[in-house]
Amino acid sequence: MGAQPEFDPHDFEPVGRDRGRLEAVARPRGVLAPWKKWGAIALAIVLALLAVIWAMNASTPAPPPGAAAAGDESLPLVTVMQPSFRSVTATVSFTGTISARHDMPIGAEGEGGRITAVYVEAGDKVQRGQVLAQLDQSVLAPQVNRLAASLEEARAQAALSEAEYRRAKGVEAAGALPVEEIERRRAAAVTDEARVNVAAAQLAEAQAHLKRMEIRAPAEGLILTRNAEVGQNAIPGGEPLFRLASGGEIEMRGRIAEQDLARLQIGQPATVYLTGIAEPYHGRVRLLGVVIDPATRLGEVRIELEPDPSLRPGAFARGQVSVSEAQRAVLPQSAVMADEQGNYVLIVNAEQMTERRAVSVADTVAAGIVIGEGLQGDERVISTAGGFLRAGEKVAVAAGQSAQP
Repeated sequence: MGAQPEFDPHDFEPVGRDRGRLEAVARPRGVLAPWKKWGAIALAIVLALLAVIWAMNASTPAPPPGAAAAGDESLPLVTVMQPSFRSVTATVSFTGTISARHDMPIGAEGEGGRITAVYVEAGDKVQRGQVLAQLDQSVLAPQVNRLAASLEEARAQAALSEAEYRRAKGVEAAGALPVEEIERRRAAAVTDEARVNVAAAQLAEAQAHLKRMEIRAPAEGLILTRNAEVGQNAIPGGEPLFRLASGGEIEMRGRIAEQDLARLQIGQPATVYLTGIAEPYHGRVRLLGVVIDPATRLGEVRIELEPDPSLRPGAFARGQVSVSEAQRAVLPQSAVMADEQGNYVLIVNAEQMTERRAVSVADTVAAGIVIGEGLQGDERVISTAGGFLRAGEKVAVAAGQSAQP
């Protein structure tokens, strides 16, 4: 027989179920199928990962006994402090303005008139009766001169009538003049004397009007404002031409809350601060208002101050009065909370539980809030984040804390 051609499976295209059989017959020995090859690789990767995880667990130290129980509780960690008692000076603060104690407005009187001269400026010290400004006298001065001449004429006529009456009275006994003539001369003397009095009154009235043309200081003091200018018409009842601080006395007029007004007394030392001036001004409580404004619930307080060029009326001022000094507990503002029941703090009791303690706030100082009542001094007060806790909650206290704020 002749040579048989070598069978090559690639020369044929198997059909249907004969494909798998042909591949199995054609695959060389020792060669894995593709799906078995990838399965082996995946198995090797899984085994490697298991080995790495086992090695990590073996290197992690075992937790101490009871750690799991502590982690389950998840207690809030809080910071506590012991209230510090210190000497606290309670002060009452208020605001107001600097004012003249006796602020006297000065204006024109009578008919008024045009200002012809001004003799003072704001800030000048004046004496009682000193002329501050001059009004036009061109009308009143001639009237005064005319009335003065009328008075002299009336006086001369009265003197003549009096002399004639005396002569008639001298010859009355001799019967040289009738009784009717003597009585006529007596009446003329009386009438002329009355005319003298009328002329004198008219002159005095005109002189008073003329005197009002000079605007004078009603008292000794300091000129605060000047609104008078030469050529201006001064009208009675109009805007004051000058304002005078009688005696130069200065005070602070403040408005104070009604609950603080009861803590003040007349004569208490006070300190006043002006905006932009670091140095305080010292004075005393001079007057306390007797009426509370129903709209603002504020009362009036007046502080007597020593005269000083820096104390200008109208300046904004802040006043303080020390009313008492006592040993009080002082807490930071973060430790004191408030709700509809009032002010309170949270303390940690012996069972490590939070406990609400009602307190009264006496004052606020730079160091914190002054507690009037509610604390003895040995409590452990939660100093921060108390608003996130509730009463009766178990907490953990941070170690190594100071007992003072």
